Amino acid sequence: MSKALEGIRVVDLTVWFQGPVAAQHLADFGADVIKIERPQGGDQGRGVRSIKSLEVGDWNQYFLVINRNKKSMAIDLKKAAGQEILYRLVEKSDVFLSNLSMDLLASWNLSYAKLASINPRLVYATNTGYGRFSTASKPSFDMTVQALTGAMARLGEPGQPPIYMGMGSGDAFGGIMSALGIMLALYQRRRTGKGQYLDASLYGAQLYLAAPYLQSFLAGHRESALQQSRKQVVNPLWNLYPTRGKWVYLCEPNRDDRHAAVGRALAAEAMLQDGRFKDAAGRATHNEALIEIIENATRQRGHEELMAACNREGVIASPINNLADVIRDEQAWRNRYFMKTYCEEVDREVDVRGMPVTLSKTPGELRCLGPQLGQDTELLMMELLEYQWEEIEAMKAKGAIP
Repeated sequence: MSKALEGIRVVDLTVWFQGPVAAQHLADFGADVIKIERPQGGDQGRGVRSIKSLEVGDWNQYFLVINRNKKSMAIDLKKAAGQEILYRLVEKSDVFLSNLSMDLLASWNLSYAKLASINPRLVYATNTGYGRFSTASKPSFDMTVQALTGAMARLGEPGQPPIYMGMGSGDAFGGIMSALGIMLALYQRRRTGKGQYLDASLYGAQLYLAAPYLQSFLAGHRESALQQSRKQVVNPLWNLYPTRGKWVYLCEPNRDDRHAAVGRALAAEAMLQDGRFKDAAGRATHNEALIEIIENATRQRGHEELMAACNREGVIASPINNLADVIRDEQAWRNRYFMKTYCEEVDREVDVRGMPVTLSKTPGELRCLGPQLGQDTELLMMELLEYQWEEIEAMKAKGAIP
């Protein structure tokens, strides 16, 4: 079966997470992604064996999953001969993607102007920390940029430290935004025949993650963009509650019929009989009292019992799962959000992240985990770039390739 991005070639000069995961999405759907790495050690992600001092397992999940479905070329881009190899690759490619600093790219003669002069159809994509027009020179990290955007300031209880969302969510979303930008530029190229320069930043991605509340703040409704106590939310029917087991999130509008349904599910007569809660205005005015009644009721039950009662009454609610719960979720496996594949490093089948998008006719595919450093260098130089063996040996002598 043909793939959605079959025929698109991507030069992937990225490291760590945001850039590599952007290229991973393209590779999953059929693009020919060639990862360019330094001969000495390659992408720094190859050395990740723990995250925050916690072991990631007996195989390098960090690198191998993010760089799946890719080929690897080891080229020393500090050398003029190495740059010449990349120029020949750019001539035959559709996309150049990098999350290295613009200064570093310029020092290697890999600026947009230079590569566009070689291939005017090239889509030149960068993943920066703070955006194309930022003057910030400091390094960017998921947590520091999340702090900068204001998203972190809304999480947690008032008076308590803000909460970092964790899990590299900004990097992951930034990678998706980068892949989207590349697809938009490729679509535009079909009409004009010309490539262009695009940037997707960690800062811009995290601002977009905060979009609903950020927009509310821009519109002047400032309280909604700050920390809110769960014991003081205006609509008690849309709130987080403890049980004897997991916490449960109720998600119901402040309407009389939904108030009655929640009251029946909780067997909370006080909710149904107290005149203060007879209408939406009363429930909003006396929200703290209603929250206390609901919490007293939820604390009497386990989450499974509470969920069963909510289901009977048609109340929308969900238990707060942890990652151990999520990986056992059958619907995630059926949708191929989780998949199994062979891992050469440990010589067994392993579980990995799957495809975030399902296409009926050209679905994504997991062909292989991340490549060994430079494993495709000589083959690509001969078959794709049409170097003769003597020229390849000369490049080795110059130190351009290992």
